[in-house]
Amino acid sequence: MEFLNAFFVAPFVDIFNYPIFFAEVVIAGVLTGVMYSLVALGFVLIFKASQVFNFAQGAMVLFAALSLVGLIETGLPIWLALFLTVCIMIALAFAIERLVLRPLINQAIITLFMATIGLTFFLEGLGEMVWGSNVKQLDLGIPDASFETGGILLNEFDLIAAGIGAVLVAGLAIFFQKTKIGLALRAVADDPQAALSVGISLKTIWIVVWSVAGIVALVAGIMWGAKSGVQFSLALIALKALPVLILGGLTSVPGAIVGGLIIGVGEKVAEIYWGPALGGAIENWFAYMLAMMFLLFRPQGLFGERIIERV
Repeated sequence: MEFLNAFFVAPFVDIFNYPIFFAEVVIAGVLTGVMYSLVALGFVLIFKASQVFNFAQGAMVLFAALSLVGLIETGLPIWLALFLTVCIMIALAFAIERLVLRPLINQAIITLFMATIGLTFFLEGLGEMVWGSNVKQLDLGIPDASFETGGILLNEFDLIAAGIGAVLVAGLAIFFQKTKIGLALRAVADDPQAALSVGISLKTIWIVVWSVAGIVALVAGIMWGAKSGVQFSLALIALKALPVLILGGLTSVPGAIVGGLIIGVGEKVAEIYWGPALGGAIENWFAYMLAMMFLLFRPQGLFGERIIERV
């Protein structure tokens, strides 16, 4: 009875008695969720265009952040280092299409998936060989101070990072909806064979998608690296993006955004209000439990399409 009271009754009493603190927890969850969505977007973009689950997305986040910090450490100004890092990620997209994807055309999906696992270890090893394995600090000049508004304590860096993420998401939405390349990407995602029949080059689409995913990985790497340091644990961010994909749907850009917000808010609220009843430290595994529930009742996610196979 005491456990039930601590798990079900006490949290709602605290929310009612301390609404401002609850608002702080929710806002912190939203800001974290935007960061999760950035990583999840890379998965969605590549899967929509090539039906490949890119396990290397986390390694791309790490490699982009390492490249940026490494170039800054050589004495280059931030703007030039950022431009060169974007060029590196685009060159990486060309190399992946030419050396990894093109030789594996018409191979089984599991073969392509295993190729992305190999790519993960390659990028991590290359990053360590070129830039070293020490934790690197990334200073973007963004203040990491807190301020109070309306009684709610907010962090400047988190707000700016969330704003940058929101701008990137809006830009991707416009790119998909309003540009010819975006329409071609959607056509390939809907029906690859039909897209090929009207002259859309699958190889070009792959290069564009992997380039965009690389730029998304760079933004995610910058935000996470500036917050917690550029270190090899950044590659593990991809694991936190998996529950986001399960909730939102593997083929949905809006789903990646909504899923990230749900995971971000859910884990913060769970840690603060239900953590004491479960011994604490549930933030690390709460997202996976929530994803498991979705797999049981709605495996395609909130925005994913239900797949019906007739036999």
